[in-house]
Amino acid sequence: MTMRPPLRYRISRALSGTALPLYAALALLFLQLPVIIVVLASVTTTSYLTVPPVGFTLDWYWDVLGDDSYIEAIGFSLMLACVATVVSLALGTAAAYALVRRKVPGSEAIAAALMAPLVFPAVVVAVALLQYYTLVGVRGTFGALAVAHVLITLPYVMRSVLASLEGSDPSLEEAARTLGADAWTAFFKTTLPLIRPGLVAGAIFSFIVSFDNVPVSIFLVSVRRTTLPVKIFTAVEHGIDPGIAAISTMLIIATGLSLVLAERWVGFHRFA
Repeated sequence: MTMRPPLRYRISRALSGTALPLYAALALLFLQLPVIIVVLASVTTTSYLTVPPVGFTLDWYWDVLGDDSYIEAIGFSLMLACVATVVSLALGTAAAYALVRRKVPGSEAIAAALMAPLVFPAVVVAVALLQYYTLVGVRGTFGALAVAHVLITLPYVMRSVLASLEGSDPSLEEAARTLGADAWTAFFKTTLPLIRPGLVAGAIFSFIVSFDNVPVSIFLVSVRRTTLPVKIFTAVEHGIDPGIAAISTMLIIATGLSLVLAERWVGFHRFA
């Protein structure tokens, strides 16, 4: 005859089974509370931030979208993020492929150096780049800012592509070479489709990191053109109005949709 656990143990186990989902829900709510506050503040009818909102209006969204300075900042941020993403994809894929498939001497040290921007605080990287750019006289140029964004986005491509390459079978590329394909054809026809999930995940991460970056961009942008996050950051110094909450809400929605689509298409959690 099997003895049943004591009643006190069964009650404690039942409560723990109920409490864990409740704790998880409360933790999730706590983490999302700032986002909820920003979204609510963006629809208030008052000219100042207030939560809960007074009334409901979308006029702040139309005001932001009708502001030429915001539109220019959005366009500049999109162009910068696209350039940084494309360059990071090319350099990161080449570096990851060489480290995994070509067995480069000192590969671990090289990989650690390429991943270093993930370890160092962004402000430290920004100050170092500012001093160097000032010394060589390229501060405030688009090229210098793009190089800085490539530097901070490259590790994300490296990480995702390395994971894809380590999980792929190198014998498939070797078989393509044996059947007569040259090195480029074997890579593009065999290896590239296998690591496509890592490329997509790395591209999305790179784009989001570049587009949302403030610590590096704020030190390196010129006075004539600025990125959207820097514009928001500097606008807060002159006072917070629902327009800032509106543009922040649009950024939150765009980032969230990108992450959801990435998870649905390639399962980017494998590279996080």
